[in-house]
Amino acid sequence: MSEKVTAMIEEIKALTVLELNELVHALEEEFGVSAAAMAAPAAGGAAAPAAEEKTSFDVVLTGFDAAAKIKVIKAVREITEQGLAEAKATVEGAPTTLKEGISKEDAEAMKAKLEEAGAKVELK
Repeated sequence: MSEKVTAMIEEIKALTVLELNELVHALEEEFGVSAAAMAAPAAGGAAAPAAEEKTSFDVVLTGFDAAAKIKVIKAVREITEQGLAEAKATVEGAPTTLKEGISKEDAEAMKAKLEEAGAKVELK
């Protein structure tokens, strides 16, 4: 790395968060680019092929109705085969991934069962 680049990096390290934010915005305006747009293709590029051929899903417990907490814990116990204490901790620690890499049919069945018990669930 050149001395000039190393000096720039050292200067950037010395900036406060607000100054760094100003620098990012100034660079975006000066060069007509967006820092968000640069980060998105890396993440989007990796996710795009998965979206086309999505064969495995993750079941994520995002929350639950407080009045139905016991029903949700029972449903989580049944799905994850956890003990009572582990299932309770899982439910109270939402958002939590319950199952990973399962088929769409199984994921939808689990989602339906959990939602029936009072849970809020997402499939990813």
